[in-house]
Amino acid sequence: MEPLNIVLYQNDAEIAERLATSLARYFPSIYLTHNREEIRPTLKRYRAEVLVLDVETSENRDLERLHREFPNLYIVCTHRLASDQLWTEAINQGAADLCVPSNTEDVVRSVTREGARRAAA
Repeated sequence: MEPLNIVLYQNDAEIAERLATSLARYFPSIYLTHNREEIRPTLKRYRAEVLVLDVETSENRDLERLHREFPNLYIVCTHRLASDQLWTEAINQGAADLCVPSNTEDVVRSVTREGARRAAA
């Protein structure tokens, strides 16, 4: 499997570190951003294929704009209290998956699926 460049934005630094540590077991290139303004430049700089995005602290249209600007970007959204409605909205705006950030295995599984899909393509 080709290595993926992953950009990670989580508002909670502890959750960000936990997710980064879990993802780093499988993917060597994890780039943390500390605020929403760093996301786009970091995606461009590292030519990221994956974004793990905290939609809880993102503005309403951030996800849709990111999907439009980076159409091949695989976006995994995280939210502490994800509901069916939030999941549907995130998917409609361009997310590939929605996970609870404390469940790092779900996030890793989602990103691994994308890595396998890209390798098969």
